[in-house]
Amino acid sequence: MKLIHFSDTHLGFNDLDAINEAGINQREADFYDAFSQVIDAILLEKPNYVIHTGDLFHRPHPSNRAISFALTQLKRLSSAQIKTIIIAGNHSTPRTRTASPILLALRTLDYVYPVFEEAYEKVEFEDVAFHCIPHINDEIENLKAIELCENSLVEGKRNIMMLHCSVGQKYIMEEYGERVYPHDKESLFSKMDYVALGHWHGFGKVGKHPNVFYAGSTERTSSNDIRVDKGYVCVELDKTLHVNFQSIALRPSYRLNIDATKDIIFQLEEYSDATKGALLYITLENLTITQSIDIANGDIEAIFPEALSIQIQRKFAQTQSSMSTESVNAASLQEYFSSFLKEQSGDESEFERLNAKVTELFAQYDEVNDDA
Repeated sequence: MKLIHFSDTHLGFNDLDAINEAGINQREADFYDAFSQVIDAILLEKPNYVIHTGDLFHRPHPSNRAISFALTQLKRLSSAQIKTIIIAGNHSTPRTRTASPILLALRTLDYVYPVFEEAYEKVEFEDVAFHCIPHINDEIENLKAIELCENSLVEGKRNIMMLHCSVGQKYIMEEYGERVYPHDKESLFSKMDYVALGHWHGFGKVGKHPNVFYAGSTERTSSNDIRVDKGYVCVELDKTLHVNFQSIALRPSYRLNIDATKDIIFQLEEYSDATKGALLYITLENLTITQSIDIANGDIEAIFPEALSIQIQRKFAQTQSSMSTESVNAASLQEYFSSFLKEQSGDESEFERLNAKVTELFAQYDEVNDDA
């Protein structure tokens, strides 16, 4: 039996102002392209089943374009008569029961089985039972779903569990309604032939469980994903379990850490020829206040004219008062000016005298402009 497992496609995601030639947000289009690549691969692989473990859409109320795209692509699987099971994740689950779940629209497609009712559901075929626990906002109901799953194994068939949550971690991603799978319920995993996970955006096996895997996301939603390949998982269930990750092609992304104790421009120019269409995350480290004033973001952006996006973070040298690790944007104007005075003053007493004046002036400003 062959399965394709993918997850966290976040259709409709966009985080830049860049628009492509078709008038679509370029990052939104990147997510559509990644999804299309996986569908293309599925049609070539011809698996027995396809499973998607949550966050098909980035929002519970996606745009018309995102909905239309998803239906069009999934119809390709439906036309090929490839059975596809999709569970809801926290991003695509409404926060209230009164809102209609977007995955309801997928019921219009043959061979597509969406699970979104915030409850355990078993999707069963002749040779396999899929034990689906979509995202459930209520913690008590989530535990009930797990317990129901424990009592619903099917003898004589493959049993595959589908979840969208954090497993084996004591921390979560600080998103609304996330769930951490109860540690005392992990014994259930050993009774399954395969446990397919969504929510974490990197592919990988979970801890000591040989059959529990995250597929990861199909695109990068933050700079934390730069060094993480994206794609889908090919699962083969014979006498033993075989799990292989297949990567897809994405827009290039680079994180550049630039040491300000050396020539900043020279270091940046070393990368200028390989950044066409790329997402750049540049960190200037060990900056002095004077350096930060002298090099504007525009100066850096001019070095990479063909990059799609450039995000710049500034980290200041540890010796500089309260701005040791804060960017200029995060510091108050008073802190910024005081740090500048300290750097420029050759005498401690002179700095204290000037800084006292600065403190007095800012106090007067705050009093005049107090909105309370």
